[in-house]
Amino acid sequence: MNHTLKKSLVFAVIFILLCSLVPLTLLLSSNKNNNRKRNEQNPANEEKLILGFSQIGSESAWRTRNTESIFEAAEANNIQIIFDDAQQKQENQLKAIRSFIVYQVDVIAFVPIVEDGWDNVLQEAKDAGIPVIIVDRQINADSSLYAGFLGENGFEEGFSAANFLVKKCKDKEGPVNILELYGTENSSVVINRAEGFRSVIKKEPRYNIIRTENGDFLRSRGKEIADKIIQENGGFKLGNTKIDVIYSHNDSMTLGLLDSFNNNKIAPQDFIIISIDAEQKSIDALVRGELNCVVECNPNLGPTLMKLVKEIAQGNPIAPVTYMNETIFTEDDDFSTYTPRGY
Repeated sequence: MNHTLKKSLVFAVIFILLCSLVPLTLLLSSNKNNNRKRNEQNPANEEKLILGFSQIGSESAWRTRNTESIFEAAEANNIQIIFDDAQQKQENQLKAIRSFIVYQVDVIAFVPIVEDGWDNVLQEAKDAGIPVIIVDRQINADSSLYAGFLGENGFEEGFSAANFLVKKCKDKEGPVNILELYGTENSSVVINRAEGFRSVIKKEPRYNIIRTENGDFLRSRGKEIADKIIQENGGFKLGNTKIDVIYSHNDSMTLGLLDSFNNNKIAPQDFIIISIDAEQKSIDALVRGELNCVVECNPNLGPTLMKLVKEIAQGNPIAPVTYMNETIFTEDDDFSTYTPRGY
């Protein structure tokens, strides 16, 4: 076969292949247009909304349930989640939010570890046209930079805890000395729970917060704090000052405190112990008489979050603040009416 004939055959094959690709290209284009038309006619066929969600970590059963609630609700609402675990570091959250912006998610939601330091990244999200929902903990930032807040009312939780204490001690004579265990420093929930509690007890001088300790919302830290106090003072007291009340900002620290009491053969019934969260283990401790009051902080905000996500994804405004419904469990309750907490 001569060179000219070979060259002609090659060109012929290429021509045939190109001719066969033209209908395929037209078919793919037609299918894409048809799919677009079907999506316009039937919203159920539309692509999923994409939510970028940054959680602060998994430091407690409450936090784990909080994350589960969000994933469950997202699946029920056909919303895709791009998830990031910040592992208790703000710098990790900042990186995650910027990655959500690059990915061009539809909505960003995050649980801020601390109150400050969010303005720049929120401005970046706003410039990219991506609305942001603040979840669980509040921030110090220009409110125009985010769509709204969803979570607990920390001030009201502290307020409820103090109201229980005042009622409990109404017939008690003399000073009431309080040890306060608080969580992550500079987080809004710590600030609000402390302010709510103090707004009540400041009305009566006999209520004294004699020490505040940072337990970082961790069970291990709650135990460490109690162990140290016992070792340094020969019992759960501060020098010669009796501790009457323990006000703990979350159940994990409270349970750590009870671990220490158990190891050191100290009776929790000798104190008034108030906790916040209402995990199942703390409710069990309340039923056993080891706690006196547990203020609920509701972790099941997933369904409400997804409603807000869909609203702002459609360009609709949402309320600046949405609080979860919460209740209070006390030693005076009918325990037979309790239902399992699920976390």
